[in-house]
Amino acid sequence: MRLLGTKTFRHGVHPPESKDETSGLPIRQFPFAPLLIIPLVQHMGAPSIPEVAEGQEVWRGQRIARADGFMSVSMHASASGVVRKIALAPSISGRMVPAVYLEPFPGSTQEVLDGTPCPLETSTPEEIIAAIQDAGVVGLGGAAFPTHAKLKVPEGKVVDTLIINGVECEPFLTTDHRVMLEQSDDVFMGIRYLLKVTGAEKVIIAVEANKPDAAAHLRERFPSDINGTVEVLEVKYPQGAEKMLFSALLGREVPSGGLPLDIQALCCNVATTAEIGRLLPKGRGIQERVITVTGPAVRRKGNYRIPIGTPLRFLLEYAGVAEDVNRVFLGGPMMGAAVSSLEISITKGTSGVTAFTDSAAERTHSQVYPCIRCGYCVDACPIFLDPALLGKLAANEEFSVMAEAHNLMDCFECGSCSFVCPSHIPLVQRFRASKAAVRKAAAHKAGAA
Repeated sequence: MRLLGTKTFRHGVHPPESKDETSGLPIRQFPFAPLLIIPLVQHMGAPSIPEVAEGQEVWRGQRIARADGFMSVSMHASASGVVRKIALAPSISGRMVPAVYLEPFPGSTQEVLDGTPCPLETSTPEEIIAAIQDAGVVGLGGAAFPTHAKLKVPEGKVVDTLIINGVECEPFLTTDHRVMLEQSDDVFMGIRYLLKVTGAEKVIIAVEANKPDAAAHLRERFPSDINGTVEVLEVKYPQGAEKMLFSALLGREVPSGGLPLDIQALCCNVATTAEIGRLLPKGRGIQERVITVTGPAVRRKGNYRIPIGTPLRFLLEYAGVAEDVNRVFLGGPMMGAAVSSLEISITKGTSGVTAFTDSAAERTHSQVYPCIRCGYCVDACPIFLDPALLGKLAANEEFSVMAEAHNLMDCFECGSCSFVCPSHIPLVQRFRASKAAVRKAAAHKAGAA
């Protein structure tokens, strides 16, 4: 649909964008930490299986862990060095997960080991999907869902439109913005692979209106052999959610409990697309990714290409943080996760690191007040749920009612309801916990059966 002549969706919110400090900063290479801790759980699905041993020397780009089944991906060495140990490491979820501890060689270069190329012209869709899995590609927008699994179109399903998501509506983050400006050739090559895999007839690159330079750059360089357009959307949060993109660009609605394939469409993040276009022609795997390091507490803000497995503490020490740093998020303040430890590592799903000072944190409210039935959350919810009612049910732990009668599982945790709530009720946190309880109950029921 169109509102005020600009493509968008209904509802949503307008948080401060806070992108100006990094949107004009080019991507820079980040140094190797003295010790890289590469988790083997960086994606939805089964952990990767290590293929290296303690004490073994590896080269940058070498596969160090293979996929364990279809819902898993490979892992690659972020630097040339020595595997010091394979042991548990802390993760953003709070769980300890298996990881490879890699000590880079002194003076290790940025040279990357090439593998077996996956040529676009001669490779079948099945071979491209296998290459994407072996390259370790997951959704780089933050979800970290295995990309090859997303691209596998089931028998009887058809994709007519592929949407490349360059909206990047999360405040502070400018990773996708810089990728579109600096890696447009990779983006278009990635699109060619995706079109061949999915069989889609056309592609739409979606860019929010606060990135006019990226939209103009992509339109200027759009290849003649690709059937598609660059569409500019209204600046609104969460404009970048795939359900919102389908609504704004195609006028189609993903059914409750359904998938994009149900409406003959697929959506892929622009940075993910660029990695496919960058890695597959040379048979490489992901060993680093572009990350925005920003926030009021960061001294040297920027967009950095950071090795996977870089400890968060090392990253912040290198970037420099204020003495009164108060909160650190992996991602942005709306959908990102606040960290409880600086010992966790950068993973493939880390799109940004945002740090706030005491003074900035004071502007957020920790005191929770009773719901006043104002309805702001209902007006904000982009998928037309009733967050106020769901919040009350969550407080009473009526999880099954939330899921069965009020479509809890359709919530994609954008945080719009929490953002507008005058009582400062942490609605999205309650929904996240409620969904976990629903999944746990379903798993227990399935196990009992």
